[in-house]
Amino acid sequence: MQSVRAADSGTLEARDVHVRFEGVRAISGASLHLGQNEILGLIGPNGAGKTTLVNVLTGFQRPDKGSVWLSGRNVTGRTPFQLARDGVARTFQGVRLFGGLSVFQNVEAGALGVGLGGHRARERADEVLQWLNLASQAMARADALPFGEERRVGIARALAMRPRFLLLDEPAAGLNERECDELREVIRDIRRRLDCGVLLIEHNMAVIMGLCDRIHVLDQGRSIAEGAPSDIRANSDVKRAYLGEDFV
Repeated sequence: MQSVRAADSGTLEARDVHVRFEGVRAISGASLHLGQNEILGLIGPNGAGKTTLVNVLTGFQRPDKGSVWLSGRNVTGRTPFQLARDGVARTFQGVRLFGGLSVFQNVEAGALGVGLGGHRARERADEVLQWLNLASQAMARADALPFGEERRVGIARALAMRPRFLLLDEPAAGLNERECDELREVIRDIRRRLDCGVLLIEHNMAVIMGLCDRIHVLDQGRSIAEGAPSDIRANSDVKRAYLGEDFV
């Protein structure tokens, strides 16, 4: 395991995080860091604590022990709203769009949520929809979208916040091969355009191995490995816990 870096001007960090739910350990001393302009994969078996750790980093779950640091500041206990205004945005496994609103209104809500006024928020929403090739769907109800486009709107809403750090929870789940290829290009483009750090929870190993600069592995709430994709492919602990002995 690599040690956690000292905080710098462009880092989101979890330090020695512990979380329990009714006595059950969800996370046991996990630490990771995400730099700006970096794509970090977060992988592990179902129930390993990946989403819980993202919840801690984004203010949806307060740790029982440990801390969250953003650009050298201890932000443990700040709300999701406060962290979003500080530049930390996320998507969800279940997408969680506002189903009765249009695609445009969903994306506009992201911009409004970080304090933009109505006119600028509408401009921001239009920019992001054009960027993600969703402009033709702008007036469609969010709950009428195909699954792949629904996930893309979830990313668009987060991008309307203009984050410094974007945490994506299984964005490729349920996507076909073409849609996964498009998702990879979107994530690369996010880094290029926004100089944004991206944390990616994903079970699709083609997406993870093809995108990430580093990969962090959780198992039963513990960090068991971190390194370049080639190192993770060859790590015997990771193969036993998650990838399988035949993974190459």
